[in-house]
Amino acid sequence: MKKWSVTQNLTFKEQLEGGIRYFDLRVSSKPGEPGQEIYFIHGLFGIKVCDGLIEMNTFLTHHPTEVIFLDFNHFYAMSNSHHVYLINRIQEVFGSKLCTKECVENVTLNYLWEKKQQVLIFYHHPLHEDYPFLWPGNKMPAPWANTTNVHKLLQFLDTTLGERAKHGTFHVSQAILTPRVRTIARHLIRGLKNTLVHRNLPTILEWVKLQKPGVMGVNIITSDFVELVDFAASVIALNDLLLEEGKSHG
Repeated sequence: MKKWSVTQNLTFKEQLEGGIRYFDLRVSSKPGEPGQEIYFIHGLFGIKVCDGLIEMNTFLTHHPTEVIFLDFNHFYAMSNSHHVYLINRIQEVFGSKLCTKECVENVTLNYLWEKKQQVLIFYHHPLHEDYPFLWPGNKMPAPWANTTNVHKLLQFLDTTLGERAKHGTFHVSQAILTPRVRTIARHLIRGLKNTLVHRNLPTILEWVKLQKPGVMGVNIITSDFVELVDFAASVIALNDLLLEEGKSHG
């Protein structure tokens, strides 16, 4: 099953160096393990969350103008005390780099640079209300297509972009194909990377290159195995369209 659970081959450091700035994070305690330790999980247990956060913080310290979005959107086997432990680790590791809750439209790069803030944490749990640096999950909607069909996926992405709120939230376009149980059973040996992803990434990349960023356009785009094609570079290049638009209005 490991091949179907691992959706990124790269470490956090490698993904950051490759231009990735948004991370979709699912975390869990290890049932039966003493203590409060929390792990990244996507079907299988990964590394300790604390180790991953330290890796990200080191990158940010070396690159003080870079900003990352950490979207903690699924929690498994976690009591309130596990949450408090995790939130305290987040605060310990990032400290003053954490961006406090603010009107989304105000959070420009200049705003963050001025405050020397580099990390936005989205926390899909009611505890976000108790901490000024935890943004509520509803500020980072990420509609999920839940399909293995690339054409249905792209249609879904276009529809949800057309319906996104004009103000007050970020928006994630999940350019991700989700394997069905029978797909996994049929291709158990080959795994996710060799079936769904390899075949469809070029089509998804073409869609990315046709997008326009901005109020009703794309904001954040996610995909599996971003190292297989120039995914990050293609997404980053869309920012040039905003710069051109700014010049023409200037």
